[in-house]
Amino acid sequence: MTRKRVYVTRQIPEAALEDLKEKFDVAVNPYDRVLSREELLEGVKGMDAVLCLLTDTIDSEVFDAAGTQCRIFANYAVGYNNIDVAAASKKGIVVTNTPDVLNDATADLAWALLFAVSRRLVESDGFARAGRFRGWGPMLLLGRDITGKKLGIIGPGRIGFNFARKAKGFDMEILYTGTKPNAGMEKQLGAKFVDKETLLKEADFISVHVPLNPSTKHYIGEKEFKLMKKTAILINTSRGPVVDEKALVQALKSGEIWGAGLDVFENEPDIEPGLIELDNAVIVPHIASATIETRTNMGLIAARNIIKVLNGAMPETCVNPEVLER
Repeated sequence: MTRKRVYVTRQIPEAALEDLKEKFDVAVNPYDRVLSREELLEGVKGMDAVLCLLTDTIDSEVFDAAGTQCRIFANYAVGYNNIDVAAASKKGIVVTNTPDVLNDATADLAWALLFAVSRRLVESDGFARAGRFRGWGPMLLLGRDITGKKLGIIGPGRIGFNFARKAKGFDMEILYTGTKPNAGMEKQLGAKFVDKETLLKEADFISVHVPLNPSTKHYIGEKEFKLMKKTAILINTSRGPVVDEKALVQALKSGEIWGAGLDVFENEPDIEPGLIELDNAVIVPHIASATIETRTNMGLIAARNIIKVLNGAMPETCVNPEVLER
């Protein structure tokens, strides 16, 4: 009996690949980089399943290149804005993602950025390494307090809730906004649901945890920065285009806000000119889920989804369940 074929668009932790290789013929992108469009279209040809990444643009052209026998595109991410889900559904292709497993790692990274910006850790590290430290001084690299301050969370979903839960250790007042209230967050954490404008005006720290869609693109821009406190710190570990990066650079340069911590960028991997030079911005290369445990578990979920679908079973995390009802 001919084994089914799976294509993996970039190397992932070996444990997940081993699960797939036990059951299928697996081909993996041999390069440690994002595939070109031509390489992607060629790679998926004749495959029964594709394990893709957020950096892959998956649309009708890719589905057509894969062929009518292809049953699933398993996205190695919680987000799936890189995939034309409607087109997949139309062609009867299952799309899955890897939610929940990233919650702690992403929330932890958001906190790491919050601390790094507030206490000027990257700037201080560079200062010390450059041999500029000449001894303690009362005005040396002053940062901002965190304990007891007001935390604003945009998007009270899985990661936003997780992030808020960790704030209780710092005795913070929690404000949040989103499409609807989160009763569990209010009951467990005493969080207060407010409108966007109120949150922007009152919060000392603002952390963004929303998916990217037409309604959230440039959710934070020039108008929003003008509403924030001059002492405010913005953290974004969601998706780059949620923040207008040009407006952010100007807000940071002018002192309209105190600082920003970014894991994602509007035009990745490109970073808005001027941002890199700013000491009040801490920027890291999209590493929110980059722990050994989390990245391995993401791969294992994606692999299990592929195994189940190719064996005629229900996947664990399907984003277009209507396909399964056919």
